[in-house]
Amino acid sequence: MAYVPRLRQEYNERVKSALKEEFSYSNIMEVPKLTKIVISRGVGGAVADKKLIDHAIDELSAISGQKAVSTISKKDVASFKLRKGMPIGAKVTLRGYRMYEFLDRLITSALPRVRDFNGIKSNGFDGRGNYNLGVTEQIIFPEIDIDAVNRIAGMDITFVTTADTDKEAKALLTELGLPFKKN
Repeated sequence: MAYVPRLRQEYNERVKSALKEEFSYSNIMEVPKLTKIVISRGVGGAVADKKLIDHAIDELSAISGQKAVSTISKKDVASFKLRKGMPIGAKVTLRGYRMYEFLDRLITSALPRVRDFNGIKSNGFDGRGNYNLGVTEQIIFPEIDIDAVNRIAGMDITFVTTADTDKEAKALLTELGLPFKKN
């Protein structure tokens, strides 16, 4: 039998049926699912120091288990001394098994390491069923060696779902185990 990530198996066995019952879908294909997770980081100091981009790519690659790519600027901004085509950030897009593995590590090991953690805010939904989560420190991930970090930096994590509404997306992410704050 082939390997299946824990959260993928849980989604297929429990979450699908729970969401179908909760929102009274007529077809199992209507049930929202997680399509991808995008982890991105802007590196403002990359204009002056090109090595910061390499550090960001290495850290995102270690966190996600997949090679990150640099993002480049689309236009010139004179006040930031930024030219078109300069690398200014890094991102990685996770799909399939790697996406579920990352989500599992995020829920079980990274988020509990956040100082004074009592849940994630539920105001990060965009109105179309996607959720954005901001992480202020990369050292919450166990893959990052604290001694090797030269600068504490945050990142944005975007959960892209097939849900049509924020309510459906929140129900999906809650069923998968994301700990939202109780309002």
